[in-house]
Order: sequence, then structure tokens, then C-alpha cells
Amino acid sequence: MNAVVGSHDILLVTLDTLRYDVAVDLVARGRLPRLARHLPGGRWERRHAPGSFTYASHQAMFAGFLPTPAAPGPHPRLFAARFAGSETTADGTYVFDAPDLVSGLAAAGYHTACVGGVGFFNKSGALGSVLPGLFRESHWEPEFSVASPTSFEAQVARAEQVVARTPAEQPLFLFVNVSALHQPNWFHLPGATPEAGDSWETHAAALEYVDRHIGRLLAAASSRRRCFAIICSDHGTAYGDGGYTGHRLAHDVVWTVPYTHFFLEGP
Repeated sequence: MNAVVGSHDILLVTLDTLRYDVAVDLVARGRLPRLARHLPGGRWERRHAPGSFTYASHQAMFAGFLPTPAAPGPHPRLFAARFAGSETTADGTYVFDAPDLVSGLAAAGYHTACVGGVGFFNKSGALGSVLPGLFRESHWEPEFSVASPTSFEAQVARAEQVVARTPAEQPLFLFVNVSALHQPNWFHLPGATPEAGDSWETHAAALEYVDRHIGRLLAAASSRRRCFAIICSDHGTAYGDGGYTGHRLAHDVVWTVPYTHFFLEGP
């Protein structure tokens, strides 16, 4: 990452609440054509989330603790705050002298921008201002929220504006928290009703909706220079698994998440 930071734009996309099993199943059935073409080997990597709900997981990720490979470690990290005794900071790790990655990249000359999605990014109160407050530029609108059937399209449009406004000579760290997978997501499946509520199938339909529009986001992120992209879930969610519903709980469907990173060639 020391060869990437400073020379590349960086894109971090969190597909909020996306389950690993849903992501893998849709790729296997050819239902995520745009995402699948960027997955190394055509597969999602199975990882463990650093937290069981949005706030905890993103605080960890912004400190450099991205989802951990779901296999015995230690696993060297891409980014890490300078911290004595860290066993996952390796020669290739980009080490920053700041409490969080966003500030560390800003100190390295990056313009940092956030396009929020779920409530922890809505800036309507003190708690919802913590995560977006890390960025020099942050955006949230009701159209980006979990209640909007066209949330991701609206987020992508704002991201395109952010990219277009950023000076060409300045590298960009763009973060997008995608809200479409989060409940309620029943409206993404034709024929589903609010009375029936959300399900594994409506969650899958929401991911297909994201796939239909993510090409625009990836194109914008790589429109200025070569871009290093990370796409992952922050945690999963339960739809009756083991009797559980939702997240912020210790169940395998919550802790196991899809992850990938790859390069996007510039213009």
C-alpha cells in the first residue's frame, strides 16, 4: 500500500448489512454481472466483520481494521495507525500517524469525501455526525437513506459530483456507505409487500439493484487516475436464522461478510 497511497485514488464502498451467503449465491448464479467482473478469480473473499453493527464496524475500519480473512492468521493489514506491538502491521502496510485512516490520508494530501447512507451518517444528531465528521467533505440526503427505493442511484449521482469537483492534481479518498441492503428492503423485490416484510430474497434483490448501478460509481472513481477499490460488507443480518432477526448480535450470518479489493485502471 505504500506504493498506492499518494499515486492512486482510493475508493472504499461498504455494502451495509450485506450477507456473505447472499453475495456468493448471486455471483454463482450470474446475477451480479457488473460486480463479478471485478472480483479476483470471480469470487468474493470470506471474511469476519470487525463489528456486529454499522457504528462499531466502521469505527474499526476507519482505524485500519478492515474485515479479517476468515482463516487462522495473523493477517497483515493494508492500513494501520502507528501502534507499538501491532502484529498485523507488515512491511507493505501503509502506516499513518493519526487516530484514523481518513485523517491519515488527508495528511498525505488526499481530499477525503463521504457519501453516507444509513442513519449513522445522517448528521441529524451528535451520534450521526461522528463518522461523517472524519471527512473534509460529507454528504447525506433523505434520498440516500434506507427508506428510499432509489437510494443508490442518488448516492452514485452525488459521488460523481464529488469526483468532478475535486482538483485533478489532488488524490481522492472516496467513501460510500450503501444503504440499499439494509432493512427495509422489501420494495426491491417485485411483488413483495410491506406486510410480508424483508427476507433473504428481498435482500438479494437489493443487491441486484446495487449491481445495476455500481458501474457508474466505479467509472467515476477511476476517471482521473488509477484507483484502488475496496468493496465489502460491514456486517451481515439475520432473517430468522437460528431464531434471530437483525444484527448487533453474535451469529455467523452477522459476523461473516464478503470482501474484495482490486485496481481500476485510470483514463
